[in-house]
Amino acid sequence: MARAPAPRSPWRRRLSITIKLLIALAVLAVGALVTAVYIARAQLPSFEELKSSPNGQMIRVHAVDGTVLVSIGPSYGEWLPFDRIPRVMRDATIAVEDKRFYSHLGVDPIGVARSVKVRLDRGRWVQGGSTITQQLARNVFLNNQKKFGRKFREWILALAMERKFTKDQVLELYLNKVYYGGGAYGIDAASRKFFGHGANRLSLSEAAIIAGLVKAPSNYSPTADAQAAVDRAQVVLRVMAENGVISASEAADADPNAVKLAPEPKQNSVRYFTDWALPQLELLIDETERPLEVWTTLDLNMQRAADAAIRANAPGGAQGALVALDRDGAVRAMVGGKDYVSSIYNRATQAQRQPGSAFKLFVYLAALEAGMTPESTVVDEPVTIGGWSPRNSSRRFSGQVTLRTAFAYSLNTVAAKLGQQVGFTTVADMARRFGITSSINTHPSMVLGTSDVRLIDMTRAFASVANKGVAVTPFGITKVTANNEVIYEHEVDRSRVLVAPYVAAQMTDLLQTAVNTGTGRAAQIGRPVAGKTGTTSSSKDGWFLGFSSGLTTGVWMGRDDAKPIGGLQGGAAPARAFAQFMGKAVAARPIEQFETEVTLPEWQLEPDEESYFGEPDNSIFVDESGAPVAVDGVPVPDESYGRGIERPSPRGERPVPEGYDEEPSAPAALDQRLDQDWIDRVTGREPPREPRRDRRPQPPPIEERPYQ
Repeated sequence: MARAPAPRSPWRRRLSITIKLLIALAVLAVGALVTAVYIARAQLPSFEELKSSPNGQMIRVHAVDGTVLVSIGPSYGEWLPFDRIPRVMRDATIAVEDKRFYSHLGVDPIGVARSVKVRLDRGRWVQGGSTITQQLARNVFLNNQKKFGRKFREWILALAMERKFTKDQVLELYLNKVYYGGGAYGIDAASRKFFGHGANRLSLSEAAIIAGLVKAPSNYSPTADAQAAVDRAQVVLRVMAENGVISASEAADADPNAVKLAPEPKQNSVRYFTDWALPQLELLIDETERPLEVWTTLDLNMQRAADAAIRANAPGGAQGALVALDRDGAVRAMVGGKDYVSSIYNRATQAQRQPGSAFKLFVYLAALEAGMTPESTVVDEPVTIGGWSPRNSSRRFSGQVTLRTAFAYSLNTVAAKLGQQVGFTTVADMARRFGITSSINTHPSMVLGTSDVRLIDMTRAFASVANKGVAVTPFGITKVTANNEVIYEHEVDRSRVLVAPYVAAQMTDLLQTAVNTGTGRAAQIGRPVAGKTGTTSSSKDGWFLGFSSGLTTGVWMGRDDAKPIGGLQGGAAPARAFAQFMGKAVAARPIEQFETEVTLPEWQLEPDEESYFGEPDNSIFVDESGAPVAVDGVPVPDESYGRGIERPSPRGERPVPEGYDEEPSAPAALDQRLDQDWIDRVTGREPPREPRRDRRPQPPPIEERPYQ
């Protein structure tokens, strides 16, 4: 009698079921993978379409005359067909990036396993195991996020590409599209950038350098770190020899150290302007793919003149900056430092420095708006405000003087009196109204320029005065086109009135006098100029800002570390730089006389100040220590301040002195008393009569000037 078969153990039955399930799942997975690959293959662009598709967005920046200032973004060389790509370049790339390129199906299982092992050994992903086909798929269709979902899509695309294209086509696409650093896409662009010739002439050493860049373009770039590029090239040569594509003697004979690099293009001061203007594109347009043509306001002739003026006049060890605005706010020239290559820091738009007496522009604007005129008189005498006692740089007092005389000679005591009379918060409001964006304190010493400001903001304020009190907003981009389609065009806003035209006209009168007879005489250029000097304590900063013939220019000079510079005064080097630049910048423009005699009829004056100038500024002001102060009240300063004791500025860098501005002021002990009669005599004015006639001052003969 046959024995009954022994029953199968439960664990064997479970194992059998598990194996069958796994086989079924594997079959389903393979089926899904094959389906996904062929779906992706059907959706892939053709080889010709991939050849013509760009990587990244190209931006070309033009000057006002159409000259290309700079090209930013990817650069492409000539597309090299497979048979024109040097064999050493193909071999070097395959050796260092994917030595089994011609044997795998698009994904290399051995490479994936190796990367997983390294991941387990080191606890982090070090090697991605990506093949050349995977890298091409990632560069063209995906991003560099290190996530499994992205990696899986990369595998699918790589397998699909290998089903659609030949190996040679994949390698041709890769070598013509991969990023090699410095904005260069493809071997021809990289060869031209680094070696100055096309990729069809690459030597073995040059090919090794380029092939080594793919792993980390920024780290191994020969222009960024030549030694790192050479070391990486040596690794490529060694791997090529190990793989048998070159002999050991060929690897030894190749010398990456002997490779001559193409000289880097000179980076001139134009880059200060483009670095400032181009980030604004993100606010102006939302085009991120099509190549862009950006048309700017920069005048290359003015830019060259500005660069030369700063280099020629900035004291040794000091930096200089210059901004020139046209009457509509167009930036015609911008210099952010003496040398862009050594320092890309833009002192025209980024640096915040104390303006000294140049800040008095806002003090006098507030006084004029409050009803005073250039002929109004103030007594130049010792004054103490809340324990602060300003002094004139001459250490003398001139008695009763007009506002015109006080402004021309930058009398600090008069500025302090005016600030106290109109209110220090009113002066701060005026500065903000005219475009000062940095923090402004309301301590009494603020009238002498103790708050840090930017050069471009101060230049904007002076340009608004020149524009008859209408706000001027600096801009650098006039038009942007994409494939010949205009996608942005700048429109000038002329609707914001900051002060009444007669106030701007009176301020222009004061500014013109400062250049004709006062501290700004070095800024004269043989045509009407209006402007103001500024000098801070111990000559740490020198400023000159002014306008003529529709062009407003601001100049700053000083050290980045704010250390004193002997002899640096606003009326010296900055004023000379202004004159040198403006003499060339406005040479082709018609001479314009200032309209300083504007008087509005009473019926044209708005009875409600807010309806004319807009809502009052509700900004919060701070004192020297950074604490908020009341808007309607004058803060009470520290009692010790102003009695010869220096008090730190809010940043703790530069002390605020008791007298502050160190520019030449009017002499008091001369045969001629500095009063209105004297100023009228040297400027050729007639004594005041009613109605008031044109009283634009003319430069006095040299021998009649109060000092040289």
